[in-house]
Amino acid sequence: RFIDSFNNKYNQLAERYRKLLVVIVSRRVVTVVALLGFCVATFGLGKIVPSGFIPNEDQGTIYASITTPSGATLERSEDVVDAIQKAALENQNVASVSTLAGYNFLTDGTGASYGMNLISLKSWKERSGLTDQNIISELKEKTRHIKDAKIEFFTPPPVPGYGNSSGFELRILDKTGKSDLKKLETVATDFANELNKNEAIKNTFSSFDASFPQFMVNIDNAKAAQKGVNINEVLGTLQTYLGSDYATNFIRFNQMYKVMVQSSPEFRAKPEDILKLYTKNSEGEMVAMSSFLTIEKVYGPEQITRYNMYPAAMLNGEPKEGYSSGQAIDAIKKVAEEKLPKGYGFDWGGSSREQANAGNEAVYIFLICLLFIYLLLSAQYESFVLPLAVILSLPIGVFGAFFLLAVLGLENNIYAQVAMIMLIGLLGKNAVLIIEFAVLKNKEGLSPLAAALEGAVARLRPILMTSFAFIAGLIPLMIASGAGAIGNRTIGTAAAGGMLIGTVFGVIIVPGLYFILAKLAQKFTKAEEIKNTSIQEI
Repeated sequence: RFIDSFNNKYNQLAERYRKLLVVIVSRRVVTVVALLGFCVATFGLGKIVPSGFIPNEDQGTIYASITTPSGATLERSEDVVDAIQKAALENQNVASVSTLAGYNFLTDGTGASYGMNLISLKSWKERSGLTDQNIISELKEKTRHIKDAKIEFFTPPPVPGYGNSSGFELRILDKTGKSDLKKLETVATDFANELNKNEAIKNTFSSFDASFPQFMVNIDNAKAAQKGVNINEVLGTLQTYLGSDYATNFIRFNQMYKVMVQSSPEFRAKPEDILKLYTKNSEGEMVAMSSFLTIEKVYGPEQITRYNMYPAAMLNGEPKEGYSSGQAIDAIKKVAEEKLPKGYGFDWGGSSREQANAGNEAVYIFLICLLFIYLLLSAQYESFVLPLAVILSLPIGVFGAFFLLAVLGLENNIYAQVAMIMLIGLLGKNAVLIIEFAVLKNKEGLSPLAAALEGAVARLRPILMTSFAFIAGLIPLMIASGAGAIGNRTIGTAAAGGMLIGTVFGVIIVPGLYFILAKLAQKFTKAEEIKNTSIQEI
């Protein structure tokens, strides 16, 4: 009974579908206007739907970057790192916390005023639905009382190796040629503050600090030359005594050990101890360094970075909720044009560089796929006109993908673009089913209008069956949660929206497209036959 009832319902639907096509297919203006409407709507939605690259997924890991005031001791940094560890372990969603003092995770540099925490979260089943961003908000509240350091929480980059953190990454470049690092710090800090004022950006900060207390060792070259001292010998002496120098190896207990030469701690505890050192001159005599060397207190960065040959300061940040990475990149470009001083520029780093340099590559790939399908169908139908009916039906599916992405608040990222390329094959298959049957009927003697109607009604059932079965299979992706949820929801939503809209409206527009193009192909064929007949008569 159920099967009979279903067949009766389908037959009624097919009959209504035939009546609708009889009214629409022969009216070419309706088909053309509907197709143009979908193209314009697709273009408009493409501008509205926020663009992205690779979404930041919940990887179950949170990083904390700690920067204590310039010149702070390692013990002070350890106290802050331990305080963050204690606060994080109080959170029931945290599984473990690893700490490391003296290391800057963002710049891969070392220094006593740096530290980091690696916070591992529990599995999704044990987190009661909280994401890493929710936990970061809780950690910020719990560590707000720590005033001894600047603390930044962030997640790993979406693709390992592309940067050190999620969000965007850029460098402020000093192109003035003056190498004024203090000015570079001021420009980077001011630019970060301007970015944080923008509605699309949050948590922008600079890890560049040119205020570390340091000692500058000045060597009087003239005095050193008078005493027969080579500058390389002086630098080697400082390296050996204050740092360390590799001497040789020795083997003991079947293990090889390195021998490193270094002065004892009590002889290099104070800056003045440098003046007590001696070095050899060209005649092998020992010369006191105090005779040609002076020390002065200065301020500067612990690590100088060059990016594209320019002194650079790194900035990190992330888009605000409701904004995509593409919108954040556009906002940064706009703020840079208005606020960066003359002689300073910026460049991208990490995954932001890939996104900023990608440009319209997705559009080119899409067009190449269309060209490949067009040439393949042209060979199959032995016509350059009929395959256009398949190609022109695809904007309907792209509109559906953009529409559902906009409704559910998702962005047009690499997952959505993969889904749209997949739609080319899926929706093209639906159009091919109708057109191929119509071509056969047309060759049997039916007019293009009758052939279009026969092909559409005959192929309606397999089209609906395969399309809605595919959409049903995408529902778990659309409602996905846990690890990789954003990517799953994006690719599922884009594919389901494109397939639903493309199928419902495609079965109405494709027969009309075939009718228009088949009539056009007949005109070309008749013109060619007349031309060939005239040539034969001559």
